Amino acid sequence: MSLIVKICGLSTAEALDVALDAGADMVGFVFFPPSPRNLSFKVASALESRVRGRAKKVALSVDADDTLLSYVVDALGPDMLQLHGNESPLRVAAIKARFKLPVMKAIAVETKADVAAIARYAAVADHLLFDARAPREATRPGGLGKSFDWHLLENLHPGVPFLLSGGLDAGNVGEALRITRAPGVDVSSGVERAPGDKDSEKIRAFVRAARQAAAQQVHPAA
Repeated sequence: MSLIVKICGLSTAEALDVALDAGADMVGFVFFPPSPRNLSFKVASALESRVRGRAKKVALSVDADDTLLSYVVDALGPDMLQLHGNESPLRVAAIKARFKLPVMKAIAVETKADVAAIARYAAVADHLLFDARAPREATRPGGLGKSFDWHLLENLHPGVPFLLSGGLDAGNVGEALRITRAPGVDVSSGVERAPGDKDSEKIRAFVRAARQAAAQQVHPAA
């Protein structure tokens, strides 16, 4: 399988077009008011019309209730729901059943004990996403530019596809893939000038570096 590259936290037409032109497989949109990348439903609808099936649309929410998720689904028409809060496996299963959409569950990783919880979510989620655990004082659980010890994911085979996130950028994504052999990578702050302000060249550089790293894994240099 080819590497999945996801650019998350897109909030402008320019950044979305760059991500699509660069060849991102997934484009992520945030529906969480504390985030500097939070979208209104009106903006989400406008951006949705630009995707035109060129990538999968992923709607990120944090401990959202069914009412908010209904508005998100109506506005964006997502291909996948990303649950980035403290949703339990039971809640993940309930959201899948209600909205009839694939679900990606984010799991915060800091220690080996966090990895032990993976099996409970792998049983109900379609994809997993591993992100660094946010500091206790943080106002949001992700998009903080914080990484974790990638060696915790070495030789991981959860039974469902997973994406690596947390502090990735064009300069370190190759090393992250070498260690984890992740089938997908997700970036937000690593392609920004400032929180919420995407940098076109950083997006292109990240996709390019991720693709090169994946190709080297398949065809290592002699």
